Amino acid sequence: MTSTQDTPVARRLQHVKHIIIVLSGKGGVGKSSVSTQLALSLRASSPLARVGILDVDLTGPSIPRMLGLDGHPVHQSSDGWVPVYADGSEARLSCMSVGFLLKKKEDSVVWRGPKKNAMIRQFLGDVRWGTLDYLVIDTPPGTSDEHLSLLEHMAPVHSKLSAVIVTTPQAVALLDAMKCLSFTRAVSLPVLGLIENMSGYVCPCCGEISNVFSTGGGEEMARREGLHFLGSLPVDTELVTLLDAAEPKEQESLSPSDASKDSFALMQRYQRTSTAPLFGKIVAEIFRSLLGEREQ
Repeated sequence: MTSTQDTPVARRLQHVKHIIIVLSGKGGVGKSSVSTQLALSLRASSPLARVGILDVDLTGPSIPRMLGLDGHPVHQSSDGWVPVYADGSEARLSCMSVGFLLKKKEDSVVWRGPKKNAMIRQFLGDVRWGTLDYLVIDTPPGTSDEHLSLLEHMAPVHSKLSAVIVTTPQAVALLDAMKCLSFTRAVSLPVLGLIENMSGYVCPCCGEISNVFSTGGGEEMARREGLHFLGSLPVDTELVTLLDAAEPKEQESLSPSDASKDSFALMQRYQRTSTAPLFGKIVAEIFRSLLGEREQ
């Protein structure tokens, strides 16, 4: 009889140190862009950091586009599916998404719950993730089949799991974020903290931040609910343009010194955005939360 610690998912994820599930109560709050930035920033946190990003937003997979990986095929090896490496031969940022399995990127995914469940099980148990410091999981909005399937299949590695909740400052988004928080408490999923996205707008001309969409709602919610407030991120048109039109361009825009440090062109362009240093501070807060969990 197979023990709960000896499932295909447990064996496949045994060399993954931390699994961070990114949640949002509603769509349109920038959860996928936060997941992408989290993966990029975690990779940049150390010259040796190895990061995976799993896109389980099955009906709206956007991670391949944001990482400039649209059109890449998934290869099958004798040891399972090989993830797509966003940084090529460096193989320090691996990605898996249903978007890689579609014949055309505009094809819709019309699946009922059982097929979604099977796909998630395959992503977790059949993908050759290898040794990772962090596996970031981008989930669909709300708390539905995908979230329950994730937690069910990852029960043997529950001690490695934690979550980050993404919201915007508006009252409607905060109400839905509260539902996310309620879900994490119901399933005993530790929350590293809350990120308030779209908190203001960065002027592309002068860099001044205007509070077009209000600000501070996420921080107030975190204080009220006893959550760690990880930080706020304004709308940055430079970042939006980068992630929306990301393509696997070579080092055309890199200086020779940049190219010698890192051949991952998207990373270099991301680090030049005004949002990158802000997200660096968020990652520092995440590290502190992870350390706090380990000490408890």
